[in-house]
Amino acid sequence: MTTDYEDALDYSSRWLDWIQKKEFPTQEEAFKIIDESKNNFAEYYNRNWLEYRKSVTESGDWAAVEWGGSGAVFKDVLGREYLDFLGGYGMMDLGWSHPDVVSAVKAQLDRSPMPSQELIDPLRGVLGKLLASITPGDLKYSWFAASGAEANEAAMKIAKLYTGKSAFIVGVKAFHGKTMGALSLMGKADYRAPMGALYGGQVYHVPFGDADAVEKQLEICEKVGIGVAAVMFEPIQGESGAIVPPDDFWPRIRAATKKYGVLLIADEVQTGLGRTGKLWGVDHWDVIPDILTVAKSLGGGVMPISAVTTTEEIYQPMMYPNPFMHTTTTGGGALACSAAIAAIHVTLRERLWEKAADKGNYLISNLEKLATQYPQIYEKITGKGLLIGMHFKTPEIGYKVAAGLFKRNVVVAGTLTSAQTIRVEPPLIVTQEQMEALLDRLSDVLKEIHKTM
Repeated sequence: MTTDYEDALDYSSRWLDWIQKKEFPTQEEAFKIIDESKNNFAEYYNRNWLEYRKSVTESGDWAAVEWGGSGAVFKDVLGREYLDFLGGYGMMDLGWSHPDVVSAVKAQLDRSPMPSQELIDPLRGVLGKLLASITPGDLKYSWFAASGAEANEAAMKIAKLYTGKSAFIVGVKAFHGKTMGALSLMGKADYRAPMGALYGGQVYHVPFGDADAVEKQLEICEKVGIGVAAVMFEPIQGESGAIVPPDDFWPRIRAATKKYGVLLIADEVQTGLGRTGKLWGVDHWDVIPDILTVAKSLGGGVMPISAVTTTEEIYQPMMYPNPFMHTTTTGGGALACSAAIAAIHVTLRERLWEKAADKGNYLISNLEKLATQYPQIYEKITGKGLLIGMHFKTPEIGYKVAAGLFKRNVVVAGTLTSAQTIRVEPPLIVTQEQMEALLDRLSDVLKEIHKTM
């Protein structure tokens, strides 16, 4: 039977024309794009996704369909301008379309978009050397993929290969990704329970920030003969609301893992490359992990790329006797590596972690003033640098705050399981004027909510 693909060819041709256009659509064209986008999401992607997005539910007659951006500002297809205080959930550290990153990717695109996988592609080696030079301690060898979940899966495999053990100790409310291995480490029932049986090895969840609990679990596992491959935590928990552990937590678990011969993995997927006010989250406590994962901002907000980095000794089983123990055809491609090289260069050149620390101090202190002013609305403010959590009394209040800000053209979002905590996670290049605009508009929202209580 012959299949006619003319409709698909016509449709893809029309959208390729749109992709290549530099000018904004007319208002009539924009309305058509909005309607078509909503229909496509409902019919071919995820209908319920639309119900959860302020860009659809809070935008009046015409949903907000993003079209382009620069810095900490983006525009939708109708030309409406928004301040971005979400930063792509940590992906946009350098803002939208950073020119240096875009330029590097465009140049590499003209040369060679993807490697043959048989010859030596230079950029993969360049990125590996860069990561070795900027990560803590003697971390040296890296493996590349596209997402944080993939990096964490690789970290699990490396830990198991090196130690010959299978158990992991992780945090309650942790988020390490949604692939099956990474999902097994997640500390939230919402995503684990519906999947039934997960990773076959033992996974032990302990309260995040409780060093006593980690030490006790390691002691118990040793006494009963359970081999623990690694202890794995985010330096600061992101998805649970920018939760900062006590200052003794990381030093104590580093000492405990060394005592019991267990590896320590730092999931820096969201905290890495300056987000928290240090280049790496673990730098706040001068701790050197055995394995470190990074993603999100590594691609400069332009390309998806992730990495897992570890020591030469721990990486040995990934090299010998079989260098193909863990591979991916597209991970670490030339376009992604060019973006990461440029992103690291910009971050180091601009010393963005220092700017994140200063800007974070300004925002956190002002948000704490608002929390004190509205104790019936706020529970607390948490975070470091520009990874900030606004915790509210109820999810309903949190949604009203996020929706109120969106109506005032500021984008924030709740965590993965609740609007009770709203993240404030702007690009690290956000300006003083833009931060003051957020605080002014947030103050208006809080006054409005307070009047109805």
